[in-house]
Amino acid sequence: MSRIFIILILSFTTLLFHQGANAETTPGLKAVLVTGASTGLGRTMTEAMAAQGYFVYAGARKDKDLEALNAIENVQAIRLDVNKQDQIDAAVNTITQAGRGLYGLVNNAGVVVLSPLIEIDEEDFHFQMNVNIYGPYRITRAFAPLIIESKGRISIIGSIAGTLSSATWGPYSMSKHAMEAYADALADEMKQFDVKVSLIEPGTYKSKIAQSALNRMEERKQSTDGSQFQAAMDESVNWLSAFERDSGDPKEVAEVVMKALFDDNPKPRYLIVPNEQQAHWTISTAINRMVEQNHDQKYSLDRAELIKMLDAAIAKQP
Repeated sequence: MSRIFIILILSFTTLLFHQGANAETTPGLKAVLVTGASTGLGRTMTEAMAAQGYFVYAGARKDKDLEALNAIENVQAIRLDVNKQDQIDAAVNTITQAGRGLYGLVNNAGVVVLSPLIEIDEEDFHFQMNVNIYGPYRITRAFAPLIIESKGRISIIGSIAGTLSSATWGPYSMSKHAMEAYADALADEMKQFDVKVSLIEPGTYKSKIAQSALNRMEERKQSTDGSQFQAAMDESVNWLSAFERDSGDPKEVAEVVMKALFDDNPKPRYLIVPNEQQAHWTISTAINRMVEQNHDQKYSLDRAELIKMLDAAIAKQP
């Protein structure tokens, strides 16, 4: 055997060794599905992960959005309406047949319906819950076998509205509060499969969700006129109108989602807000609720016991 031939064999073997080593660490081998990827948070997450070398299946509903997503390197657009089981089944088949597996799932698709709870009609209420609650349920159930196979990650986009609630925001807050319970139970169930689940709780970040809510109200010829809560509705509508102008950079949320998906020890919850005020509102509301639950009941804890419990909870954090 000639010296040149031996050198070629050794070089080829070395190349295969390095390729095998890189196969375990190259992020491009990890595929992630993002629902609601056409605009806003979902689009930003898709672009951020693709830029880092991950392969992203980007769920969207409209042809123009699918075309735009397909133009991004490391992205394959998937026609995916979280309310349509046939599209979900087709997406599972497409991703399965691609052979990359699925390491991450980001349940991001969501909508806002603005209405007082005693005035909202059933169609609007169903629309709110169908997308924000049944959507993650359908998607997670359908893709769970792939995530379990890869011992991957599931991220659920909740909201600080899962903690905060007020007049006219009830339907949306209800849907996000449901995701709090959903994420907790799902995380407990998926532990046996070595799958980690994280709930991302953003404050106000630039997206099209507010404009979509206003567009739906216009399409359905809905106004605040005649509402028993007209002042509150007007205030909320004005707030939605200014949402894009006053909200934070969605890249901040994308960075947190990537931590939840790819850090060695992801947290069960990530609060991400654009300013101190929103953090204060959220944490103070959670504390007030705890105090209300503890107050004047048979087994109430005193201040010292509460502080001891708080210190113990803080000590558990990484």
